[in-house]
Amino acid sequence: MPRLKQVPRAEADASVIPYYDALFGPDRDPVAEPGTATGTPGDWWTVFAQVPDCLHHMVQGFQFYRGENRQLSARLRELGQARAGFARGSQFVFSQHCKALRAAGFSEEQISAIPHWSSTDLFADVERAVLAYTDDLVLQGGRVADGTFERLKMHLNDVEIIELTYITCTYELHATMTRALRLEFDDVDERIVEVAVPEGEKRDMDFFQNLDD
Repeated sequence: MPRLKQVPRAEADASVIPYYDALFGPDRDPVAEPGTATGTPGDWWTVFAQVPDCLHHMVQGFQFYRGENRQLSARLRELGQARAGFARGSQFVFSQHCKALRAAGFSEEQISAIPHWSSTDLFADVERAVLAYTDDLVLQGGRVADGTFERLKMHLNDVEIIELTYITCTYELHATMTRALRLEFDDVDERIVEVAVPEGEKRDMDFFQNLDD
C-alpha cells in the first residue's frame, strides 16, 4: 500500500475527476477498484490528488514533453526517460517507458539491453550519447564529463539538449517520488536487511569477537 492516503472519487476535487474518468472509467472509484488499462494500480494519481495543483503541474509536464514545439525526437526522449527510471531504481518509471520505447520503434533486444547498454553494440552513436548523458545526470548527480557532453553535442543542437536535460531530470524526479512514497510498482519492501543466523547459533558473534582479540 502507498505510504500516504489515497483520495476516493467522492472526496476528490472537481478538477481531478476528469483524470479519474480517463484512467479508471466514469463513475468508478479508483481507491475501491484500483487498476488502469496499462496494468498499473493507479495510486500515483489517487495519492497526488490530495494536492490538486501539484497533480495539474505534473500533468502539464506530460503535455510539455509531448508538445508539438519539441525538437527532441520521441525516440531519444523515451530512451532517456527509460534509462533514468532504471538508473534511479524505479520499476514503475522503467516499466512504463519500456512500453513507450517499443512504441518509438526500439526492438525487444534493445529494450532488454537498457540495463547494460554500455556493454552492447545495439545502439546507434546518438543513442549511446543520450544514454551516457542520462547516466551522468542521474548517477553522477549532473556531474557530466566534458567528453560525454562533447559527444552529445556532435548529435544534438542546444534546444534538443535543453529538452533532453529537462525531461530526463523530470523523470528522475518521478522515479524518486514513486520510490519514496511507495507508489505503483515501487511499493516494495527494502531488500537490504539483516539476515539472521540459524536459531540457536551464536558463532557469528564469537567469530568477530575472536578476530578483535
